[in-house]
Amino acid sequence: MPTLRLFAALAVLLLALPAARAGDTATVEILGFSTDGGIFAFEEYGIQDGSGFPYANRFYIDTASDSFLPGTPVRVRIDDEEATLETVRQEAKDQGQAVISDAELTPGFTAGWNAVTELSADPHRMMVNPRPVVPPIDGALEFRLEELHLQQPESCEDLGTIMGFRLLRIGTAPGDETTTVHEDETVPSSRRCPLGYRLTGVQTYHPQGGAAVFAVLIAVRSFGFEGPDHRFIAVAGQL
Repeated sequence: MPTLRLFAALAVLLLALPAARAGDTATVEILGFSTDGGIFAFEEYGIQDGSGFPYANRFYIDTASDSFLPGTPVRVRIDDEEATLETVRQEAKDQGQAVISDAELTPGFTAGWNAVTELSADPHRMMVNPRPVVPPIDGALEFRLEELHLQQPESCEDLGTIMGFRLLRIGTAPGDETTTVHEDETVPSSRRCPLGYRLTGVQTYHPQGGAAVFAVLIAVRSFGFEGPDHRFIAVAGQL
């Protein structure tokens, strides 16, 4: 009987462990592109694990230079467990209107999307048709993500191997070259000691009379208070 009670206690403990170590995964909302394709914007929001505080972050990216617009990202957290997601998102939105109004953003096309819960997809490779035209009138668009071991930031000491990444655009037609879209040299502190990355989505936009652009969404798995968290970044460029 003592042995059975021990096994029962261990079973209860094991069942409780996943809930005890649940990090938080931000929800992503694509805000869109500026009419000329020069800006890509998206939002992530959620409830911070451990504290229970709501947060909302908005990212505004220059697609020509793959850099943040001045005064961005917009990051808002309300240090109050009673505050709502609606409140924190509205505050982030109000701040973002000074960069570009949501009304000036137009939807692109979600050419590919894999949630962090997707188990059957390759987390480091995504190949898409840039537009919903069948048969395709564009060449296939393929990206591959490579994780890199980089120097550990001081703030991440004793937290294991900290990772950066390289994003490649793969040539899909004869004669096409593979190009490096982004390669980390250091790990930004905003990624909060990243443990790994996975390709999440590919957004495309074809403005009238302008160059077509893309944005690759990448999930960043990082240390959280109660378990690994997922936040998102984007790499943008011209097709």
